[in-house]
Amino acid sequence: MNKQLISAALAVAFSISGYAQSGTNSPYSQYGLGILSNQAHGFNSGMNGVGLAYRKGDAVNTLNPASYSAIDSLTMVFDVGLTGQITSLKEGDTRLNAKNADFDYAVGCFRMLPKLGAAFGLLPFSTIGYNYSSSTKLNEDYGTVTETYKGSGGLHQAFVGLGWNIVKPLSVGVNAAYIWGTYDRSVSSNSASSYLNTLSKSYTSTINSYNITFGAQWQQSLSRTDFLTLGATVGLGHDLQADPSCQIVNYNSLTSTSDTTSLTITNGLKLPMIYSVGLGWNHGTTLFVGADFQLQQWGNIDFPDYYQGVNGEMNYALRSGMLKDRYQVNVGADFLPNGRRLYQRVHYRVGVGYATPYYNINGKEGPKEMSVSAGLGVPLGSVYWNRQGHMRPVLNIGVQWSRMAAKDLITDNTFRINVGLTFNERWFAKLKVD
Repeated sequence: MNKQLISAALAVAFSISGYAQSGTNSPYSQYGLGILSNQAHGFNSGMNGVGLAYRKGDAVNTLNPASYSAIDSLTMVFDVGLTGQITSLKEGDTRLNAKNADFDYAVGCFRMLPKLGAAFGLLPFSTIGYNYSSSTKLNEDYGTVTETYKGSGGLHQAFVGLGWNIVKPLSVGVNAAYIWGTYDRSVSSNSASSYLNTLSKSYTSTINSYNITFGAQWQQSLSRTDFLTLGATVGLGHDLQADPSCQIVNYNSLTSTSDTTSLTITNGLKLPMIYSVGLGWNHGTTLFVGADFQLQQWGNIDFPDYYQGVNGEMNYALRSGMLKDRYQVNVGADFLPNGRRLYQRVHYRVGVGYATPYYNINGKEGPKEMSVSAGLGVPLGSVYWNRQGHMRPVLNIGVQWSRMAAKDLITDNTFRINVGLTFNERWFAKLKVD
């Protein structure tokens, strides 16, 4: 057990250090709080993140905290994962490829009391990472102006959760998370012409706040082998108590002088209310089919922006219309043949998804996202518990292709692979002496 505790601690430590890296190269991460994480783990990455109605004791399902009450009374489940991706960006005849790899999550779950399960861990919330430039030729006198866009950062969560089986069909739960992170974005323009000033704008913020999600699951028996589960969650929207700032530097090359303006918005960032509902069907232990729907009410939130007012003056203030409500639908399935041969003990998973953007670009809707996924859950070691009472770990591999596109905007095609390792340990069994 000591070795496993050390391994778990190391996994968490590596995950924390990995969060300092950016998990994206998409220019779309310059909007809002960045590219939002789909919160998928090893068991459901192959199902495109489906899990609101997933209720089994062999996985840590953080999508719905009510699922924690399904954990076996003798089992400690620990799951760690990393993600790698290849992104292809296209705009007109211009193409660019980028690669990323990052530690993704580290979560655990165990039974505290009869009908009461607990979970803990580290999860991503959003990522920011981009670096690109565009050039515009004005005329022979002023030459070409080049604008460079850079950004980095993201938000992360350290959470604890509880799930309680109130009565046989109904379970409820809650996740309470500490959410933290930064974003650093900059736009700079320069020209070789001495007639034009060099202008740079930097947008920064540091976030330290909380995130609360409530969940419920109702599982109804249809027959001896079939169960229907309804799952739902509500994420609380609230102020993040962050003060985003903007710094504008105007450099005059003729006089070699610069003028700096710093602006700050007090309490300028918020999280939206998030409503999710999912339906799942279990046929024994061999088949799970589920569908999730989610609404994120970003449209109710004003976001910081540096813009020109009706009288021509420049303002840095909260502005409506920059964000919009986001809708997401995922459908997935998990099939386990349940035989003695290796290929009959592997989980086979597939999924599809569709999501609308939560931001507008120049007053128009951003790119919609379509995705498909597939995955395997491969048992490692013996089928049965070994002499020390441990259950076999499972290697989960999920691959996903997603496409973000809109008319006259950059097309973002991403191939993503998630590798997760799930440990199921019998920590609480009493030893017997023959």
